[in-house]
Amino acid sequence: MKNPIITLDGISFTYKADNNKVLKTISLEIAEDSITGILGPNGVGKTTLLHLLLGWNKPDSGVIKLGGKNIGAYSRNEMGRLIGLVPQYEHISFEYSILEYVLLGRTPHLNPLQSPGEEDYLVAENALETVGIKELAGKPVTRLSGGEKQLVLVARSIAQEPAILLMDEPMSNLDLANKVRLLEVMRSLNSKGITILFTTHEPDVAASIADSFVLMGEDNLVCSGQADDIINSSSLSRIYGIPVEVDDYRGRKILIWHK
Repeated sequence: MKNPIITLDGISFTYKADNNKVLKTISLEIAEDSITGILGPNGVGKTTLLHLLLGWNKPDSGVIKLGGKNIGAYSRNEMGRLIGLVPQYEHISFEYSILEYVLLGRTPHLNPLQSPGEEDYLVAENALETVGIKELAGKPVTRLSGGEKQLVLVARSIAQEPAILLMDEPMSNLDLANKVRLLEVMRSLNSKGITILFTTHEPDVAASIADSFVLMGEDNLVCSGQADDIINSSSLSRIYGIPVEVDDYRGRKILIWHK
């Protein structure tokens, strides 16, 4: 295994408002330069786990390390240059153009009150080209379809130039063609050394790109490891609570579930 870029040691987390303990003593490592899928049903803490890695939530117990350093040792701008997020959804109320919105990803690279420069515009334009929507650069973000908005969120995170990219259900609003496009984008980013960690409800799609997996169920971390060891009928039936068969077809894993 390559060196871990993310380490969680004994992490637990409770939402204080309703005393809901979402994560219970999770320990795992994510290797640098990997693509890791987080699978599991709703409510098991997949998104919460991403928010802890961003420093948005603080664990009740345990230690989180990014790049070998305790998460608390990073400044806000250092965190912004290290780790980015593609959220599942984001409400956008201002009439930004797509290019202006993607330029927000450059914020961690700018000083307070500093305006984006020529290099920042070039990075943002390249990010739009990477996800295939450069021709929409001048269009208002508020007038986009759900799938287009999802690609804009990906472009903004690419413009951030993070070493670690977190993606929360990144394919949830995409049609088949754009899912294929996003998979290609993820492979391209990973080939450039970006570590990708993503949540999904689509195990078969995840299995087409991820080289490792984290499986979460009601007891939180069920297992983690390489795709060939983790994506099997036993483990998936356990986390989803229904019989799941896993077959190989032309080198891809196909999932069949039964009531």
